[in-house]
Amino acid sequence: MGLRERKKQRTRDALIDAALDLFLSRGYEATTIDQIAAEVEVSPRTFFRYFASKEDVVLSLTAGEQEILLAELAARPETEPPFTALCQAVRSFLGILREADDAAARRYLRCRKVVHSTPALLGGTMRLVKENERKLVAEVARRLGADPGEPLPRFIVSVFLGVVLACFGEHTLDLAALARRLEDLLTLAERSLRPGWDLPVRPGAAQPAPATS
Repeated sequence: MGLRERKKQRTRDALIDAALDLFLSRGYEATTIDQIAAEVEVSPRTFFRYFASKEDVVLSLTAGEQEILLAELAARPETEPPFTALCQAVRSFLGILREADDAAARRYLRCRKVVHSTPALLGGTMRLVKENERKLVAEVARRLGADPGEPLPRFIVSVFLGVVLACFGEHTLDLAALARRLEDLLTLAERSLRPGWDLPVRPGAAQPAPATS
């Protein structure tokens, strides 16, 4: 980025950090945009150059995380089964978080804490999750050569999101613990599902044998 873009990014990050500090110390509902702007020594008008509302401060981070996940999924080899590609994509996403600088990692964890402690933000977060779900279904359908309205792409993504929500649905201040939880859940899912379950059954092909204990 050029100098101007770096300055804009620093201002944006400063506004996010100030907002998260205030949300955690004073509460989301009690915090005003004027207070957030004052913490960074900018005007409310400057705040609105970066965010549409104080809710947008938090949800913009969630939207950015989901964009990373989609990008990582799109980068997976086309030969990978869809569920494997999804699992590898979320592993890559968490790896990016763990390799980020301390400020970015702390920002992510504090954002999660704010969301989990603020019912008003949970609704907006779930709306973004549903929007992202449609994009994941579209990408899985493309990989399968199927229509997004068919049951298989939707079922694959539903299983995947169930695992992810079981992992990320609880608040933690430790990325290492989050990574361990994710790996345990993905390993359990991969062990429990029979090979080929996420691939379409071709006409005349033999049906996979049911999983046995």
